Order: sequence, then structure tokens, then C-alpha cells
Amino acid sequence: MLYKAIEAEIEYLDISSISEERKNILQPLIDFIQSKVDTKSIINLNLICTHNSRRSHLSQVWAQTMAHYFEINKVFCYSGGTEATALFPSAAEALTTSGFKIEKLSTENNPVYAIIYSDVAHPIIGFSKTYDADFNPSTEFAAIMTCSSADAGCPFIPGAEKRIPITYEDPKAFDNTPQKAEKYKERSIQIATEFKYVFSKIKK
Repeated sequence: MLYKAIEAEIEYLDISSISEERKNILQPLIDFIQSKVDTKSIINLNLICTHNSRRSHLSQVWAQTMAHYFEINKVFCYSGGTEATALFPSAAEALTTSGFKIEKLSTENNPVYAIIYSDVAHPIIGFSKTYDADFNPSTEFAAIMTCSSADAGCPFIPGAEKRIPITYEDPKAFDNTPQKAEKYKERSIQIATEFKYVFSKIKK
């Protein structure tokens, strides 16, 4: 069971606001997940962005949360980058405003976080890593490219069954501006809305 604040946020999200163009971009991911559900297979999703600091983490968290919300079982969401940096605090703060509880488990330059969305589900472990890190699956996964530079720079992802570009604009452009919190939240909500649409289309 999701935390009530997260559930309320999800119910508020308007999937009718998604354009036909974006729906076409999301369709290959729907098809991948549906094929795995149909064969009762594990569904591994690796959300990939250049620095694994913002968009890929937001996508990982919302994809896992939506799978839980729609009761799609055996979904395991990961994230990675073409290089490792750190989970950017504003991305974590945007998730907190949606009702997630975030606990910092370590204090190094690239801290590990537990991102908690339910008292009965395993927390999402958030930290920056490369997409091929040992923590992530090496085979039988969909590689979802959440930024255009990773999409262009990584035409081939070893071990991926499917490579799916679903790119988002970087809220980093608003760092050090008064709109920072608003823009991180806006991007988080866009990602949440699109993953709500994706998982709402899956037939169990």
C-alpha cells in the first residue's frame, strides 16, 4: 500500500494531458512490459541518463511506484549513467514533496539513499552509478534513455533486450535560479504522469 500522499498525487495526475506524439514515444515501453507480463517474466527496467543524478532517478522512482500502484508484479527498476556523480538534492526534494520518505544511508560524495513509498514494499535504493555497474542487471532488461546526450552517446547498451529512448528536458538548467524547486517538481510530475500512462495500459 502506497503512502496516502503519494496515492493522492498519482490520482491527481492527468494522463489525458499527454500528447499523441509522446504516447507514440511511450508505446515501445508499454509493449515491452506487456510482453513480459504475458509470459509471466521478470520485468527489469534500467533508466539511463548521462550523470545518473536527476532524470534517471526520478524515472526509476516513479516507474517502480507506478508498478506498485497498478499491481504489476515482478517489476524491478534501476538507474545508471554514462558516468557516476551523485543523486542531486533537488531531485530528492521534488520526490519528498510528492510524499516519498528519503533516508540518507551514507555520507560520502555519492551518498546512498533509501527512497520509501510504502511501509510494506522494499525501499528504492538511490545512488549514482554507471548503467553497467554490478548493482544493475547485465542481461534481460530494457534500457530506457531519459536524456538526449545519453541516447546519442550510447547507441548500443550491452545486454539490453530493448533500447527505448524516452527523453526529458534537464531541470539542471534552472539550478541557481528562483524557479529551481518549481522546475524540478514540474519535471518529476511530467515523468510521473507518463509512467502512470504506461502502467495504466498494461493488461494483467
